[in-house]
Amino acid sequence: MTRPAVRMRARCHCTTRHPVLVHEVHAATGPGFNVYACSECADHYPPMTDALELPAPTPQET
Repeated sequence: MTRPAVRMRARCHCTTRHPVLVHEVHAATGPGFNVYACSECADHYPPMTDALELPAPTPQET
């Protein structure tokens, strides 16, 4: 029998059995961690980005 995941929510600091992954924190010197929120608070976070994805180039003035 497995235990259901229970996570502390990042915004309201309560626990939830239905966490929503809102951010992945990568660390250069060790394992990173995930940030979870409840479905109500998840809307307050920007969309996750891939750490290996290059950002779009910004227009430069000439």
